[in-house]
Amino acid sequence: MGLQNLTIPDMQTGKLSRYEEGLFDRLNLENKAIFLIGELYANYKIQQHEFSLGRMKIKSPFVNPEDGRMIPSLFQGFRYQYTPTKTIHFQAGIFNAVAPRSTGEFYGIGESIGTYATGRDWSGNPAQYANNTDSDFLFIANADIKITESLSFETWNYFIENVSNSFYLKPKLDINENVDLEMEWLHQNRIGDGGNSIDSLRYFQANSSDILGLKVKYNWSDNTSLSLGYDRILPHGQFIFPREWGREFLFSFQKRERSEGSADNHALIIYYDDTFTLGDPQSKIKSVLSIGHQWKPSVLDPELNKYAVPDYTHINLDLFFSFKKLKNLKPELLFVTKFANGDFPDNPNFYLNKTDLFHVDLILNYNF
Repeated sequence: MGLQNLTIPDMQTGKLSRYEEGLFDRLNLENKAIFLIGELYANYKIQQHEFSLGRMKIKSPFVNPEDGRMIPSLFQGFRYQYTPTKTIHFQAGIFNAVAPRSTGEFYGIGESIGTYATGRDWSGNPAQYANNTDSDFLFIANADIKITESLSFETWNYFIENVSNSFYLKPKLDINENVDLEMEWLHQNRIGDGGNSIDSLRYFQANSSDILGLKVKYNWSDNTSLSLGYDRILPHGQFIFPREWGREFLFSFQKRERSEGSADNHALIIYYDDTFTLGDPQSKIKSVLSIGHQWKPSVLDPELNKYAVPDYTHINLDLFFSFKKLKNLKPELLFVTKFANGDFPDNPNFYLNKTDLFHVDLILNYNF
């Protein structure tokens, strides 16, 4: 609408607003029209097999569209899915190009890494891996298996050629009809040069990293639930994964912030989900309230805190609307507030557009 010139950086930090720019082509904020052939693929199904070739959305814990953006992340390549029974599902895909969220074109795998904020290297200098990461393809494999009526698990593996391998395991146990228990483990290893043989240009710097998580959920009904989640990023290496490729659906995830870039990190979060009717049973509001806290390493330690984010408390209220007479219209209203905690230098780079803020999003989705 032209209400604000987003190309003018903040006077104190010299940085642009990371929230508003995500509504546009963030690599060219003066671009008023974006034309992108994002989803265009051939799909073939035969019995339990499915093949897809072209440009598509991928939905997974770490590679996903991130639909909170006007332009989602999109991936170019080949995907195969196999579903032999109702309780077993396998898939694998190889991709050679990505259109990162909030951008207007496809990039090679290595080229796409660094189109978002790059943070600091281990020396505390601005990271230099943007346009310096060598990687030709991304390979994803997944298995979802239901072992018994109460026990299931899902696994994902993300192999970024010459950068890293990330293995994710999430078992789930239904203790009874009301209580679910889930665990998660993410293990990462550096592959090859970690993106570049020169240390100062390397994307994945640590040899490895690990995240352990636990979540318990109580379901009052089909529409109401309360959950408590905890994640621990161990101190031996930063959790590193391209932000450009989607959200990180860890147990401690909350919209408008990430754990990526941290090591030696604790996160605890409570979610409360409920649904209310608007007079008519077919007109509803689904509410998602989340309250979380992140215990971060010192902002002065770039090896453990890549983006220099202090301890903070994070509160979200997410409202999803459904209307009987406008079935295809799905508005969303998101309220976000974050408060910095603990001691850190009085420097705007540590809190401006990171914490101590109140943020509102109104999203109008119309599904054809």
